[in-house]
Amino acid sequence: MKAIQIPATNEMQVVAIDKPVAKAGEVLVKIHYVGFCGSDLNTFLGKNPMVKMPVIPGHEIGAVIEEVGEGVPSTLTPGMIVTVNPYTNCGKCASCRNRRFNACEHNETLGVQRNGAMAEYLVLPWEKIIPATGISPRDCALIEPMSVGFHAVSNGQVTDIDTVMVIGCGMVGMGAIIRASLRGATVIAVDLDDEKLALAKEVGATYAINSMKEDVHERLQEITEGFGVDVVIEAVGSPITYNMAINEVAFTGRVVFIGYAKSEVAFQTKLFVQKELCIRGSRNALPEDFRAVIRYLKGRDFPYAKFISKTATPETAIEAMQEWASAPQKVFRILVDFQ
Repeated sequence: MKAIQIPATNEMQVVAIDKPVAKAGEVLVKIHYVGFCGSDLNTFLGKNPMVKMPVIPGHEIGAVIEEVGEGVPSTLTPGMIVTVNPYTNCGKCASCRNRRFNACEHNETLGVQRNGAMAEYLVLPWEKIIPATGISPRDCALIEPMSVGFHAVSNGQVTDIDTVMVIGCGMVGMGAIIRASLRGATVIAVDLDDEKLALAKEVGATYAINSMKEDVHERLQEITEGFGVDVVIEAVGSPITYNMAINEVAFTGRVVFIGYAKSEVAFQTKLFVQKELCIRGSRNALPEDFRAVIRYLKGRDFPYAKFISKTATPETAIEAMQEWASAPQKVFRILVDFQ
C-alpha cells in the first residue's frame, strides 16, 4: 500500500509498505484523510527532538472501519466513521497510576515516536478507535488537535467567571477558544494574523488582539479594567509567548502551557511567587476530550472549510509542506487525501 515517509530533514517521499492485518483485539481502518500538524512540520524541518527518523507522519485522522479482529466489541463495525486516539500508555508509570494516560512517561504518539497514519490503511487496538458518526471522514481529521485545546481548558479549570487569554490561534488554540467559550468564559484571542483572529471571534472569542499591531499589555489592561486575565493558555511555544503568559496573567492566576519552546526561556521568577501563580503543562488529550469535541461538532453548523487551508494528495504532500514552512502563520490545517 501507499504511504508518506519523512526519511530525513526537508525530505518526503511516497513509499510502498505492506498492508497491515487486524489481529485479535485490533481494528483495521481505511484512511480517508490525515492532517499535517505542527509536530509534522517540525519533523520535516529537523526541529522535532522527540521524533524517531525515518518516520511515517500523521496522527490527525479521519477513517472508516474496514475490518475488526476477534474479540472486538460489537459497537465497532465495518463502515463506521471514526477518528483515532493516537497516543499509547504503559499503564505502569506515575502518570498512568494517576489515570492521566495522556501524559504517560513512555507515550509513543503516532507519527512521532512510531510510524503514523499517513498510509492507506492502519491497524490499532480497538480501545484507540473513537466513533464519530455524523461527522464526515474529512472533518474527523480536525478532532484530535481541537481535543488538545479542549484538554488545556480543563487543566486551567476555566469557569464562567474567568477571563481567558489564548495565545496562538492555530487548530489547538482554536480548540481552547471554543471550549473556554462553551464554559462561559470571556475569551481574548491573541495572534499575528488577522484572518485567524477573525475566525477566533466567529467560534467564540469576545476580543481579538493582533500582537504585531497592538500593545498587548495596554489592551489587556483596558479589557480587564487593570486586573489582568485569570487564565492564560499558551499555544505557540516560543520564549516571547512564554514570557507574555507570565507577565500578563493576573495575580493568583493560572497559566497553561501547551506549546513548548525549542530553546531555553529566561523568566522573572519573582512573578511566580509574587503573583502566587498556578503554572501547568498540558499534553495531548484524554478520551473525554475527544468525546467533548465530537459532541460539540455534531451539535452545530461548524465552519469546517475555513479551517482547512489545503488538501493534498500523497504525491503533492511535500509541496504543501514546503508552502507551510515558508508561511506558517497562514495555515490552519493541511489535509492529505488517501482515498
